[in-house]
Amino acid sequence: MNRDGCKEEGVGEVIHDAENRMFTLDTDGFQSRMKYREISDTELEYYTTFVPEELRGRGIAQIVVKAALDYARQNGFKVKPTCSFVDKYMQKNKQYADLRIG
Repeated sequence: MNRDGCKEEGVGEVIHDAENRMFTLDTDGFQSRMKYREISDTELEYYTTFVPEELRGRGIAQIVVKAALDYARQNGFKVKPTCSFVDKYMQKNKQYADLRIG
């Protein structure tokens, strides 16, 4: 399994689980995740983000989505954000505007 990690201070490490097409973050015994589909060799669809109720309001989803978008940039992918959270995050964080498709 290809597992690329991104360490976030005080929270844990975002893991890219390429086999299962998701980014995960384990915090306080709970797993948050963002799932994606490969649309083509150069395009990814980020379609769902989940944070357990116990962790909501702590910025966990933002950490996972940022890591996923950074992965897309570093690997030459464009992103179709069909998950409403990812879509809003990309709208607020204009540095990711060049990654958006659809």
